[in-house]
This record gives sequence, structure tokens and C-alpha cells, in this order.
Amino acid sequence: MTFESSKGDSLEQRTEATLLRIFIGDRDRHGQKPLYEAIVLKARELHLAGATVLRSPLGFGKSSRLHTAKILRLSTDMPLVIEIVDAPEKIEAFLPVLDEMMEGGLVTLEKVQVVNYRSHDESLKKP
Repeated sequence: MTFESSKGDSLEQRTEATLLRIFIGDRDRHGQKPLYEAIVLKARELHLAGATVLRSPLGFGKSSRLHTAKILRLSTDMPLVIEIVDAPEKIEAFLPVLDEMMEGGLVTLEKVQVVNYRSHDESLKKP
């Protein structure tokens, strides 16, 4: 569905999607590559809408061991979160691929609404 803003200068498009969040450490690997890089490259290869890797300054997992970026307690395995948003069926199809790549970590799925904004002028252009 499309909505025109109250200013009349942009259009908003909303779409139902699934948010895939992958929690891993930056030392995790898949073959010769860091796992986060391998996941993002595989998502791109499979034409998922996009992926973002977020590095965290502090976190802990099931071991309750703190991973921190503080100078005196520098961890060599900082927490990372990879977020991928796409249509539910594309995310579901990606899960078996992800399962083959990961040895450990946490994966969450959420139903989300994606809001794409574009200028009113762009909406009038023909592709």
C-alpha cells in the first residue's frame, strides 16, 4: 500500500517482511572467511534484499562470559549481529543455508513492516 505524506512531497510504501537476526562472535569462521562476511556474501549471492553487520562494544551469551571493547579487558571475540530483512519465503529459504554455515550462535526471526520512503518526484519517473 502507498501513502502520501502530509507534506505531499514523499510517498511511503509499506510491506510485510521478516527480520532475521544472527548473533555470533567476530572470531567465528566459515572456511577461510570470517563467518559474518560469508553470511553476507551468501545472502547477496541468493539475492536477498540486504544485510547489515553490527559490531557491539559489549555483550554476553550462554556462557555468561562478558565480551567487551574496554581497553583493559579487550576481548578477541566481540559480539556481532547480522540483520537481514526480506520476504518471509526468502528468509525461510535462507535458513537451511545458514544452518550449514554456523557452528553456534543465536538466530531470531520477527515479523516486521518495512517502510520505504521515496521522494514524490522519483515516484513520477518511469523505470
